[in-house]
Amino acid sequence: MNLKRIFGALLTLLGIGGLIYAAILFVNTSGGTRDIKALAIYGILGIIFFIAGISLVRTTKDEA
Repeated sequence: MNLKRIFGALLTLLGIGGLIYAAILFVNTSGGTRDIKALAIYGILGIIFFIAGISLVRTTKDEA
């Protein structure tokens, strides 16, 4: 297995974790500015990691 694919899978898992954590924060938020900042940070980073990981896995060619 290629190192780029492993790194892409790791980025994808981190992205999924960030998005799940942002969803948990969204459900439990009380509307304070600190909650909204954390929600935005984890949500944006989760989306970036998820998209980067998926594109890295998709564009890496399998070489046997």
